[in-house]
Amino acid sequence: MDRAALPSPQAVRPLAEYVPPRGDTETALAELWADLLGLEQIGVTDDFFVLGGHSLLATQVMSRVRNEFQIELELAVLFDHPTIAELAELVDAAVPGAIAPPIVPVPRDGLLPLSFAQQRLWFLDQLEPGSAEYNEPLRCG
Repeated sequence: MDRAALPSPQAVRPLAEYVPPRGDTETALAELWADLLGLEQIGVTDDFFVLGGHSLLATQVMSRVRNEFQIELELAVLFDHPTIAELAELVDAAVPGAIAPPIVPVPRDGLLPLSFAQQRLWFLDQLEPGSAEYNEPLRCG
């Protein structure tokens, strides 16, 4: 295959007819997607994943939606509603309010709380002290 003869992915527009954004929410989402996908123009019927989106970019989209619109939407929403038109309806229907606080580093100079997995292992060790159940005797790698 002559890869040099292939058009760049950005030069090829999917077969969907371009439908421009209608309203502030669709315009903001189109600009957000265009920025993340490196495209100049995104129509409201274009599918995020057909345009080159993937799970990591989907996470960035939903993070930016959270910050820009001050709403909480699950990541799965984008997978279920992958067009600007569909996502804009959900954004407009969402109630702005308290969003999850940002994750911030904590000082490492004291004791840190155990994760749920660590708590479970501690609990199991309290039931059977000294058990070798979770030991891995072989070194891998």
